[in-house]
Amino acid sequence: MPAQLILETGEVFYGQAPASQKGHYFGEVVFNTGMVGYVESLTDPSYAGQILVFTYPLIGNYGVSGPSAWESTKSHVSGVVLSELAPFYSSYSAEQSLGDWLQQQNIPYIVGVDTRALTKRLRTQGVIPGAITPLNQTPAQFENFASTDWVKKVSVTKPITYGSGEKLVIAVDCGMKENIIRSLLEYPIRVKRVPYNYDFTNEDFDALFLSNGPGDPIHCKETVAIVKKAMAKKKPIFGICLGTQLMALAVGAKTYKLSFGHRSHNQPCIDLQTQRCYLTSQNHSYAVDEATLPNDWRVSFRNLNDQSVEGIEHKELPFFAVQFHPEAAPGPMDTTWLFQKFYELMNT
Repeated sequence: MPAQLILETGEVFYGQAPASQKGHYFGEVVFNTGMVGYVESLTDPSYAGQILVFTYPLIGNYGVSGPSAWESTKSHVSGVVLSELAPFYSSYSAEQSLGDWLQQQNIPYIVGVDTRALTKRLRTQGVIPGAITPLNQTPAQFENFASTDWVKKVSVTKPITYGSGEKLVIAVDCGMKENIIRSLLEYPIRVKRVPYNYDFTNEDFDALFLSNGPGDPIHCKETVAIVKKAMAKKKPIFGICLGTQLMALAVGAKTYKLSFGHRSHNQPCIDLQTQRCYLTSQNHSYAVDEATLPNDWRVSFRNLNDQSVEGIEHKELPFFAVQFHPEAAPGPMDTTWLFQKFYELMNT
């Protein structure tokens, strides 16, 4: 059936949607430039509340594999915008088509959209609230996604323990990708995955991990307060994506919203200590304000596209975090050595 993506600013992009989509489906419209990895992106909890635009012109050609390849138990996006949805798929691991899977997951989508024009609009204006609707139906108002605490919606509700090693890592789940757990468990450690507001500071642990997650970090006041208490113990802390922003807020720095965010598998970053460059996988809307970092902290990585902060670390204590995803899924695995660094710190 004819459908449309309408932005809060008034622009309309036309396409087609399944006939079963009769309502208005709201989200913050963002774009991802990856050619592959659509299943990993769609199951990444960091996309909660967002309508995801895939800029690559053909999506779905290798179908959807089983849940063991997903980054969470379900898709978290509010909607999907595609130029062309592959009518056929071919992969040894595929279990169903992307279109069937999206409908099974109750995720609205629209195809046949001029995603190039839409992406250029978002690059100029920045991310914009929008809605996928039937043709010629305009929502009375758009939802304010920045005011929602999305972490509460995607965090685990009770602790889960993995592994059997001697060292115990507390992993704060703010919307954690499953490949982070897999990456941590490549080392002989135990991982206790806890909810975003779980106060573990009176428990015995050897290191702390802060996960990725959706939304504005300023809503995570409970988590930030717990991180502050944990820092007083001076044990190793490693943060990824939202974890970087939470670490920065915990030491008194500030964060800000990027105009259209970083969402791709080939973001170039430079390690400021070694001057070595890496291709990284990224998915974030917010960044750390470098000018607000305390004097005993430094920027460790920088984005080579816009010079934004991609990593921070304490000058003396074993605290470090990166804005990109060293666990990949999808994307390059050039920076998986950061997990080794974390493991070595907890054994120092």
